Amino acid sequence: MNIALWIVAGVLAVAFLGAGLMKLAQPREKLVESGMGWAGDFSPGAVKAIGALEVLGALGLILPAVFDVATVLVPLAAVGLALTMVGAIVVHARRKETPMVAVNVVLLALAVFVAWGRFGDYSF
Repeated sequence: MNIALWIVAGVLAVAFLGAGLMKLAQPREKLVESGMGWAGDFSPGAVKAIGALEVLGALGLILPAVFDVATVLVPLAAVGLALTMVGAIVVHARRKETPMVAVNVVLLALAVFVAWGRFGDYSF
């Protein structure tokens, strides 16, 4: 089970690191043009904050465990990313963006799996 948790945490970290860095690096208008219509509903600062939270969550899934320092941050990061996905589901559902809701549900399930595993019997 430990290997499965590492794999899922790694996949989540890559996904959220990429998504977060994209939100941090590109202006809101460019994100909207590239298909992220939801970004137009938020201020540029809010989009950057979401990106920063995603990057921090991605780092929190991996770095504490790799360096064996404050490993309780791993499940806490997973919970934070799960809450972020709940917010994303609400936003995409209101905009009737069903494919994005499905992606967010999968990411939510993976984050909950990591949180469950690392808070439970498979903690570090």
